[in-house]
Amino acid sequence: MFAIRQYEFGSSETLRYESVPDPVPGQGQVRIAVAAAGVHLVDATIRRGTGSGPFSPPELPMTPGREVAGVVDRIGDEVDQSWLGKRVVAHLGMASGGYAEMAVREVDAVHEIPDGVSDAEAVAMIGTGRTTVGVLDTAPPQADDVIVVTAAAGGIGNLLVQAARQVGATVVGVAGGPAKVDQVRALAPEVIAVDYRDDDWPQQVRDELAGREVTMVFDGVGGRLGRAAFDLLGIGGKLVMFGWSEGEPIQLSATDLFERYLTVAVTLGPTIMRRPGGLRALEAESLRQVGERRLVPITQSFPLSEAGKAQQALESRETVGKVVLIP
Repeated sequence: MFAIRQYEFGSSETLRYESVPDPVPGQGQVRIAVAAAGVHLVDATIRRGTGSGPFSPPELPMTPGREVAGVVDRIGDEVDQSWLGKRVVAHLGMASGGYAEMAVREVDAVHEIPDGVSDAEAVAMIGTGRTTVGVLDTAPPQADDVIVVTAAAGGIGNLLVQAARQVGATVVGVAGGPAKVDQVRALAPEVIAVDYRDDDWPQQVRDELAGREVTMVFDGVGGRLGRAAFDLLGIGGKLVMFGWSEGEPIQLSATDLFERYLTVAVTLGPTIMRRPGGLRALEAESLRQVGERRLVPITQSFPLSEAGKAQQALESRETVGKVVLIP
């Protein structure tokens, strides 16, 4: 099979498209003929060797990638024969191996893909989708909310916009560049979409809301953009933080919170996993929602051989929705 291999840490040019031996499933495992593999910003962090904690630099050489969808084409010992030929999706956890034509995973970690769901959509929902469900479980939007979503054209952002609009909330989607702003507007005609590249975007939001106060901010960007969104919150509002793609979390002080009686919820791996059923339950719920077309992810595809280009585009914020590799 062909796979992406990495022999040193560094730029996207360190990713090589090579022929490697086919993996063989072990006891309790299935092999997936990969039809779509997910790309995440964490993959780029690992590639550079700058990660920490669960994303600490792995031993090299390695094949990156942690999300795959496709068809089970081989099974290991003690796996029921009925799995052969099934369309499945799996998150590979901290293990690597997703950027390839084949991948192996324990059968207990695999989910069947619902009818009518594409491989790319399934890949988006097994990782990005489960995070979104965890965020919404922590801070469910209400019909009377006025919600600002940063990176609203991104993998999680577009799903949060959809979920907030489904309950009738007023939604402001913040995105970078005309094309992304148009993509946010396409999610629902009632969404207020603004371009954060405009210096006066916070004032544009205030003008559009015409006196209505922002009650909630969903932010996975952090840094200056996240802070500007935070500053829009009205009295008693809530900030929900689930990452900081800009490189650092929003800088806050106790005074920031006391002055406007604000609350902050941090929704990351450890807090999300406390949900009953853990990550698997989140994955199942995420797939159920895409199967019912309640949450439908936006995806952007690259050939597997162009994994380096895909990561570079993601790092440069040139992509829309979930980035997916197609073998």
